[in-house]
Amino acid sequence: MPFYYQLQSEEVTHRRIADRLLMLREKLAEEIPRRTLDESLLLATWNIREFDSSKYGERTEEAYNYIAEIITHFDIVAIQEVRADLKGLLRLMRILGPWWKYIITDVTAGSAGNRERGAFVFDSRKVRFGGLSGEIVLPPVKDKRPARQLARTPFVCGFQAGWLKVMICTVHIYYGKAIANDPKRIEEIQLVSKFLAGRVKEAEAWSNNLVLLGDFNIFDVGDPTFKAITKAGFFIPPQFEQYTSNVAGSKHFDQMAFISHAFDPEFVRRQLASWPAGVFDFFKYVYTDEDEQIYTYDMGRDYRLKSKGGRRNKQERLNYYRQWRTFQMSDHFPMWIELKIDFGQPYLERIREGGKKLSFD
Repeated sequence: MPFYYQLQSEEVTHRRIADRLLMLREKLAEEIPRRTLDESLLLATWNIREFDSSKYGERTEEAYNYIAEIITHFDIVAIQEVRADLKGLLRLMRILGPWWKYIITDVTAGSAGNRERGAFVFDSRKVRFGGLSGEIVLPPVKDKRPARQLARTPFVCGFQAGWLKVMICTVHIYYGKAIANDPKRIEEIQLVSKFLAGRVKEAEAWSNNLVLLGDFNIFDVGDPTFKAITKAGFFIPPQFEQYTSNVAGSKHFDQMAFISHAFDPEFVRRQLASWPAGVFDFFKYVYTDEDEQIYTYDMGRDYRLKSKGGRRNKQERLNYYRQWRTFQMSDHFPMWIELKIDFGQPYLERIREGGKKLSFD
């Protein structure tokens, strides 16, 4: 339930935004399960492109409204590419409303870190932050040399919703060369997956359930980058194998992986494989190709003129628009899954039958 107080019926642009928001709500309701109070948790991960930079001009009021509408159809959203300047995130939070909270990392230093932050945005009426929050620092390697840390520091937090107590770690893995299996990318995925798979086993772990999610920059599910996650012991629901998360529809950049030592592993696999999941393609409904002419003013003179002189032809203008709109919304689609959080029934049945007490931590 975002707050759209700034929209006024007297302005033509605002009437268009209202029309698109109503359509977006309708389509989100069709594609994503309805949020409940205590039955399930809608978890999402979304790389919101350079949130927020002015590379293609500032994000407009219109884009913030659409982003807010999408986020409010989930309970927790892990966001990658939050910038050092928090103006974009804070502007989003004002639209979302006072019960929506956020937790962020400090800025990742170094050129490879791109001055990014990791973030979780969540509805505090449904989700409780459990107190655990930390940036992952890998331990020394076997010969006691310091481990090479990830370019962008992974961020883990503990949350509880209903019966489910879970650690969630968001990552933005190194991209590097535009090849499927960049060696440094593979190494980063291996290191963080192995470390977290070991941590969740520990008796002192805040929870023995963990979700590893975010932008892994995985090209294909058959690549070593994908297999590095499952080799460490994580389970990726098979539903995600059919979904590409980049706007071009060609890459499996974003993923969600699960590991649990609180539940029976086979039970977890069966449950996850049966629950609704997907990605949401917002460009079917907002900033469509057919909308190009609406935004000529917002795109400015660069839409028509090449940087080295001359005017863009029709196809070049369309290509510019398609790139510009990814800096308004994103070049990634949000990926989501619905998780069950009410285990009262199986717990009571186990107690009635005199079975071993179930653990949900």
